[in-house]
Amino acid sequence: MFERFTKAARAVVKGAVERAEEDGAEVVTEEHLLLSLLDREGTRAAAALGELCPPDRRASLAADLADARRRAGLSRADAEALADLGIDVGAIVARVEETHGAGALAGDRKGAGRWSGRPSFSKDAKSVLERSLRVALARKDREIGDEHLLLALTTGGGVVAEALADHGVTYASVEDAVAQRSA
Repeated sequence: MFERFTKAARAVVKGAVERAEEDGAEVVTEEHLLLSLLDREGTRAAAALGELCPPDRRASLAADLADARRRAGLSRADAEALADLGIDVGAIVARVEETHGAGALAGDRKGAGRWSGRPSFSKDAKSVLERSLRVALARKDREIGDEHLLLALTTGGGVVAEALADHGVTYASVEDAVAQRSA
């Protein structure tokens, strides 16, 4: 499948691996893919993100992702579903952090035993890569570009898609932004 990736898409995947390595993470996640996309300049996805989530709003996006990490990766929808069952995720996070320190549920490995090796891709990150192929095929595009990765991130549900949608980055808005640049 990677032979179908454009240079820009390959750079995003490589950047996501580098992000994971910098974090000391054992796996590349959807969040790493998004952060790598946000690092890019001069590509179709970068242009769409620049229009839909300009740099001055990215701190808010990063804060939303960090907040979700504190909740062990639970989306707000997940937290609300648990609340309907009488489970207060905020209270659980507070108790865990009180006992084990801030960010205990985030899975941060900093300060933990140093892991060495190349990170693998999480199930969700692999799913993004697979969906990017489906998006490209549905659009009748011959190659998978970074815009397909961005579109795939908006379709998966979960924390990253939720945070993007909260900042106006949806499948439809990205598709419109990319189409305007292509016209």
